[in-house]
Amino acid sequence: MGTISSEDNYNRKNVIAFFDLDRTITRSISGKELVRRAFKEGLMTYADLARAIYLTLLYKLNFKDPYKLINNMASWVAGIPEQTLADLSSKVFLNAILPAIYGEAISEIEIHKGKNTKVVILSSSLTYICREVAKNLNMDDIICSELEVKNGYLTGVSRLCFGEEKAVRLEDYCNKNNVITSDTWYYGDSISDLPALRCVGNPVCVNPDKKLKQEAYRRGWKIVQWNH
Repeated sequence: MGTISSEDNYNRKNVIAFFDLDRTITRSISGKELVRRAFKEGLMTYADLARAIYLTLLYKLNFKDPYKLINNMASWVAGIPEQTLADLSSKVFLNAILPAIYGEAISEIEIHKGKNTKVVILSSSLTYICREVAKNLNMDDIICSELEVKNGYLTGVSRLCFGEEKAVRLEDYCNKNNVITSDTWYYGDSISDLPALRCVGNPVCVNPDKKLKQEAYRRGWKIVQWNH
């Protein structure tokens, strides 16, 4: 299926357009870039890096519960000052995330905003990264994974926004904003986005992975290819 725009079949009711981040707004994977930068700046040990690579491999091979794996991946931040991670995230955004943002994503966000639609990042990426992206693209809000902070330091405990949790938070956000989910959009790239995509009236699959593409064709969902 070819590239489409939200101008096609646009619902003129008060709506919200939710966007995933990694591989949807940007071709980069924010967590991978964050780990790479953290290791480079000495915030991760070789053991931390090896563990992160191992857990990523298990995740890709579906060997373990993805929720537990992703939670374990965040454990390396334990003991790091929150401001240090925020500063690191700013560098990652400028050097890796921003240059990889799809022009088509920017255009799609601008189309929605031009129709007075609220545009929100709904992503499993961390708050610090999502905040930078939302600020740069003049988006209205973020819903993302959060890290626990005590006395200014990260504990390594996280509250994930992944899989079914994305759908829960999407519905909760719509309820709080008096918006019906059937009047909303969600843009996602992965099969893990399926619960959120099922919630909305206008699901859009951006460069979908193999499993999501199969679901999209089966359900008649829109598929877009963003490359620039």
